[in-house]
Amino acid sequence: MNGTVTGAATGAAVTELCTDEREFGRLGEEWGRLYRRCGAATPFQSHAWLHSWWLSYGRPGRLRLVLVREGGELVAAAPLMLVRQPWPALVPLGGSISDFGDVLIEDGERADRSAAALADGLALAARTALIDFREVRPGGAVERVYASWRGPRRRVLDSLCLELPGASMDELIGRLGTAKAQQRVRAKLRKLTSLGVERRAVRPDEVGAALRRLLELHRLQWQGRKVTTEHLQERFAEHLVRSVGPMVDAGDAVVTEFRLGDTVMAVDLTLLSRQLAGGYLYGAHPQLRERKADVATMLLHACAQHTEAGGRRVLSLLRGNEPYKHHWRPQPVVNQRFLLARRRTAPLMSAAVCDVAARSRGKELLDRFHDWRERGGGRP
Repeated sequence: MNGTVTGAATGAAVTELCTDEREFGRLGEEWGRLYRRCGAATPFQSHAWLHSWWLSYGRPGRLRLVLVREGGELVAAAPLMLVRQPWPALVPLGGSISDFGDVLIEDGERADRSAAALADGLALAARTALIDFREVRPGGAVERVYASWRGPRRRVLDSLCLELPGASMDELIGRLGTAKAQQRVRAKLRKLTSLGVERRAVRPDEVGAALRRLLELHRLQWQGRKVTTEHLQERFAEHLVRSVGPMVDAGDAVVTEFRLGDTVMAVDLTLLSRQLAGGYLYGAHPQLRERKADVATMLLHACAQHTEAGGRRVLSLLRGNEPYKHHWRPQPVVNQRFLLARRRTAPLMSAAVCDVAARSRGKELLDRFHDWRERGGGRP
């Protein structure tokens, strides 16, 4: 149902619970205005991304949008859905294909008041469910909700991300440890030039075809190797095509083609917000590497231009601790997980914290085992 779930306790703020996906679709314009007024927002909180994700991945009857308006204007929003495994919980829309989860809260003098109203609305909307905000980037707007929460709460660590400063390619090369390392990267850039690799940002009306090409190349480059299977699903392709076109049009994404002559050899999708540029997904033809083109350097060079031109402070390599990322000496930044409960759902929070600890310990043991094998331990 849609309706007011709290209001009087927070003065002029009126908080509503929206469960109608058609109404979610109609929120695009005012959601976009709020998104622009929330400095902590990442592209994964844009309406185009979230609404498209819901159309591809949402389940009927599970949508839970907590909206705060003041004077009729949307000043805060929490995009959530109800899940029931392994226990009832409200979790952010966007799921595992989104690197960051968060709420939106308007910056400025109303921020604390809006956060308090959002916290009250969440408490009522949750009912018997735990509220579980995963993958919140440090400094996320959810931190204000956490500070206002009046029930049991816990903050734990989530996934590791790697970040570089929003700087020019020359400055990024200057961060490398030795003159020899810097010379190697400059040689790789010269190689791309000598091969004749040209890049261009595609127009909004070309995005759909370019993304289909990206996914074809992505499938080709990972052929015979372990790949994220969701990236091969049609629902994922439909989500990208549906969401990224409007995001490119709004300046929240850029799709770049890399060509040799008339042939598209690689396509990259970079997502943009006020604070950061994040390389989300790419596809590259194996022939590029066969011709000694360094694809990682090629992509980073393009992404650095988006941070430099847009005045963004961060070039995010997003989630994952892959060895190739460390070549650039990035800063490790750990996402946060915020667990919010009412008194009657406190046992669910305790169970979630125990689950986090068990999974962390299991990962630690697995990493030790792999290290042991790599040191020549052989079979146990």
